Amino acid sequence: MEKFTLVIGNKNYSSWSLRPWLALTHFKIPFKEILIPLARPESKAAVLKHSPSGKVPLLKHGKTIVWESLAICDYLADLFPSKNMWPKDKTKRAYGRSIASEMHAGFFNLRKACPMNVRARTPVALTPEVTKDVNRITAIWEDGRKKHGKSGNFLCGDFSIADAMFAPVVFRFRTYGIAVSGPAKKYMNAMLDLPAVKKWEEAALKETWVIERH
Repeated sequence: MEKFTLVIGNKNYSSWSLRPWLALTHFKIPFKEILIPLARPESKAAVLKHSPSGKVPLLKHGKTIVWESLAICDYLADLFPSKNMWPKDKTKRAYGRSIASEMHAGFFNLRKACPMNVRARTPVALTPEVTKDVNRITAIWEDGRKKHGKSGNFLCGDFSIADAMFAPVVFRFRTYGIAVSGPAKKYMNAMLDLPAVKKWEEAALKETWVIERH
């Protein structure tokens, strides 16, 4: 099989890059990483050398290129069915795809108010709009754990693409002091303890680039 190359942005900031990187790493799919620092004068041109959308992440696999986090994860799931990147059970799989798609398409108020910054610890007062997003995400985490908690620590039991999609939000909640409890807290702890998540965090903490948010 052709080798994989994943083009990503800064590990401290790039939430979209985290998702397919986490899927590749957790499921032990070897890949080469190309990291392009974002928000620099040369960043756009550097990304465009790889990505037709001008954005990261992007996966290269031989002559095939795939961009957008969820599309990359789905492509990998198709190539490696034995790894069960989506649950085998069709009901769990439908649930996982539903919440992953909801994450991919929504929660814009949270994204804007609380951009991913793994290194920071900056508690914020949440607006009603952001609180609505937080409440929905917390409800998803609680629902997933209640439905599938007997088969594992994650949203569909075992770790899946659905969890990779929610990983940046776990970092956001910790960074901005967004408190959760019960099943949602247990889910956050399980995610932060995942070896692949720890590996990303360790690399993010070593980065020296700073992106000023306004």
